[in-house]
Amino acid sequence: QVQLVESGGGLVQAGASLSLSCAAAGRAFSYYGMGWFRQAPGKEREFVAAISRSGTNTYYADSVKGRFTISRDNAKNTVYLQMNSLKPEDTAVYYCAAAFKASSATYSISDTDYNYWGQGTQVTVSS
Repeated sequence: QVQLVESGGGLVQAGASLSLSCAAAGRAFSYYGMGWFRQAPGKEREFVAAISRSGTNTYYADSVKGRFTISRDNAKNTVYLQMNSLKPEDTAVYYCAAAFKASSATYSISDTDYNYWGQGTQVTVSS
C-alpha cells in the first residue's frame, strides 16, 4: 500500500505560479513512477505530467508543456508539480498517483496504469 497526500493548491490569478507537493507513505517510493492528473468540473480526468522512478525521464501533456515541471525527491518520498504562467483553464482538482514500475526509466500517461491515488487538491485560477 502507498498513501499519497497532495498539498499546495489554492486560488491564484492568471499568470501566477503554484507549487504542488505529494507526500508518499508506505512501500518504497522509489519503486513507483509518479504522475499528476487533473479533473475540471464536468470534464473527465486528464493526464498532466509523469516522471520515472529515477526522475530522469518526464513527460507532459501538450497543454502544460513549457509551463509545468514535475520533479521528485526520493529521499523525501515526495513528488512535486511546479506550475507557472497559470491560466484559467488550469482550474481543476489535481491528483497525484503512483504506478509500480519494474524499470527505473519508464513512466505512464494512462490513468489505468496507476495503482494508488491521492485525495486531490483544488487549484483555481481566476482571470
